[in-house]
Amino acid sequence: MESNVKNELLKIGGMTCISCQNKIERKLQNMAGVRSVKVNYITGTADISYYTDAISLKNIFIAIEQMDYQVMIDRQKTEANMSSVIGVLAIIVSLYVFLQQFSILNLLVPSQLAEAKMGYGMLFVIGLITSIHCIAMCGGINLSQCIPHNEIPTGKKIRFSTFRPAFLYNLGRIVSYTGIGMILGFVGLLFGGGDYNTGFPIMVQGTLKLIAGVFMVIMGINMLGLFPWFRKLQPRMPKIFISKVDAEKARSKSPLIIGLLNGLMPCGPLQSMQIVALASGNPLSGALSMFLFSIGTVPLMFGLGSIVSALGKKFTQKIMSVGAILVVVLGLAMLSQGGSLSGLLLPGTLFAIILGLCLVGIVSSIPFKKSSYKIFSTVAMLIVAVIMVVSWNTRTGWRFFF
Repeated sequence: MESNVKNELLKIGGMTCISCQNKIERKLQNMAGVRSVKVNYITGTADISYYTDAISLKNIFIAIEQMDYQVMIDRQKTEANMSSVIGVLAIIVSLYVFLQQFSILNLLVPSQLAEAKMGYGMLFVIGLITSIHCIAMCGGINLSQCIPHNEIPTGKKIRFSTFRPAFLYNLGRIVSYTGIGMILGFVGLLFGGGDYNTGFPIMVQGTLKLIAGVFMVIMGINMLGLFPWFRKLQPRMPKIFISKVDAEKARSKSPLIIGLLNGLMPCGPLQSMQIVALASGNPLSGALSMFLFSIGTVPLMFGLGSIVSALGKKFTQKIMSVGAILVVVLGLAMLSQGGSLSGLLLPGTLFAIILGLCLVGIVSSIPFKKSSYKIFSTVAMLIVAVIMVVSWNTRTGWRFFF
């Protein structure tokens, strides 16, 4: 081993999806003096090998923080995370109770094209809010595609030529998202064994929505960064597929093609909406879901420069948290609707499960000095949660849930 080579295993905070992992890896690999780097989204770590006579660890820290991620000190961050876990979970549970009590929860998820105005509006709002994430992940791509690369136009063509790359890039994203939504809606239809006009059996539709709701909640929790161990449960695209998409994006110079390829990227909010499209079980519903979500992401992408400079880093992170909470709420709405359609999960039972899992999550975030204490306490609380759910299921539950 070379004497001037040093290895460091850094803990990275702020990663919300595989795209974050790829972004950090690409940035560090291109830095002079970095020998090798391997970032792992699941463990939240970066294994870095670098030449000490060419680059300092401080410069690596700065590069990571300039991308709006944090190099974490375990004890500091764990203690801060404890309070944030309790606060965010309290908000989610309170919002769930409020929406369920006033019969709003099931309206948040589109069921049929003719009767889902609020549900589709919710998808637009989520697109609008989570586009903060789009800027963080794809801001560099967006800027590079929105700058004209041809000769400088003159006369009346100036405005159109300046606007054209941004228009084509965002048009590509909209077309890609909508097309994928239609395909996923069709897959959901085939999964249910129905046909285009009648849809698929209610029991199967409910079961599919239950599964989709679980993944939605997992994705929303991962976007919030509350429980690192939750990342193992998030569905991921094959790495070889992601690499091919990245390579094609690097080769292409067309804003439209880059936008089309963006629909295939492993983005947390995007994958969440793809699950909504799949659970719709209808090509038109799936396409409309993804279309409205994509339209919601456009305004902020067009105003990238001015918006990002006007909003502070802390404020944008808060907006991202709001978007992630909405994704969790949408997942709970999916669970509620799926449970009602299938008859497998009553609202009272769902509420008991939510409370039980919240307690397990809080215990798992306690900064125990020994990992064995954490494992024992988490397992014990999980057993208590199961007993609580079983006990709750034998009763009528809270009256306003029925």
